[in-house]
Amino acid sequence: MKILFTGGGTGGHILPIIGIVREIRRLSPQKDLQFYYIGPKDDFGSILLSQEGIKIKTVLAGKVRRYMDWKTIFQNLTDVLLKIPIGIFQAFFYVFFLAPDLIFSKGGFGSIPGVISSWLLRVPIFLHESDVTPGLANRFISRFALEIFVSFPRTEYFPPKKMIQVGNPIRREILESSREKGREFFKLSGEKPVILILGGSQGAQRVNDKILEILAELLENFYVLHQCGEKNFPEVKAESKAILPEGLDKNYRLFPFLKEEELKQAYAVCDLIVSRAGSGSLFEIAAWGKPSILIPLPEAAQNHQVKNAYAYAEGGAAIVMEEANFTSHFFLEKLKYLFSRPEELERLQKAAREFSKPQAAKIIAAYIYSYLAGQ
Repeated sequence: MKILFTGGGTGGHILPIIGIVREIRRLSPQKDLQFYYIGPKDDFGSILLSQEGIKIKTVLAGKVRRYMDWKTIFQNLTDVLLKIPIGIFQAFFYVFFLAPDLIFSKGGFGSIPGVISSWLLRVPIFLHESDVTPGLANRFISRFALEIFVSFPRTEYFPPKKMIQVGNPIRREILESSREKGREFFKLSGEKPVILILGGSQGAQRVNDKILEILAELLENFYVLHQCGEKNFPEVKAESKAILPEGLDKNYRLFPFLKEEELKQAYAVCDLIVSRAGSGSLFEIAAWGKPSILIPLPEAAQNHQVKNAYAYAEGGAAIVMEEANFTSHFFLEKLKYLFSRPEELERLQKAAREFSKPQAAKIIAAYIYSYLAGQ
């Protein structure tokens, strides 16, 4: 049984694939189960996929940029007339010789070569959409898909008869910890509340800057676990060392990226999460039932992070601060307000749990497995 995965190459595409692969293996620990991935070159994704025993094939991929200047027009022409056709040609031969039983697309521009090649070769195609508003790539891919798994109840654009709402797949393993284990893991003593700040797989420099403006004041009241992004890490580390008074640094833990073990312990120990509004983070936060403040990325394609954030917060699961209104001292006062009113935190926790869909990866895995078993 051969299953081919494809996606755009960011953490938001790779981590759900890993969650699904693990669940399929739980359903069928047979030795003949084989997993493959085809997509654009991505060192971060390649490491994670290889650790799961997923064989990787890279192809060229292009995308259409919506903002317009001469440089962008040239890039779009190069991608549409050169990179995408070459990528499809590469993917066609890979899919032809591999002969997978099914292709599962996590979406994004990087999945187009694999999906078109699979369609040409009559390989069944399944798609997952993470966001409320699909991007251009998934709108295009959706016409080839047999079924489209969606995360949010009012996902836009797709025909209702094709959609199956399951949530965004998360790794079961990140839910396996406790507050006590988390405190021990991060060596936190004392009773200060713990704030977890997540910048996503790419980091969030503008959020980092606002946090640094009030870092000393934050650490007087809270422990802070701060994931700032690989490329931002040296700068944030140097600046935090320069501004923190002696003794306060013991309340601060800075990470470029939270690996799986670190992430689950951070989720377990924290009392509130500050995050961008990528679907992966939202569904992990919900699965833990944690209060959150969401700062959606305003430049995200189709404004999908803003729409995700408000769809998630609609039932009271989070507080949304759009970046234009995200000032450091307003944020600090909001934190103090929330922690002075435990009933507000409890309300957020309850709504997060009600929104959560922790079984999404298991449901998709069962669907894929039953489809293949029936072939």
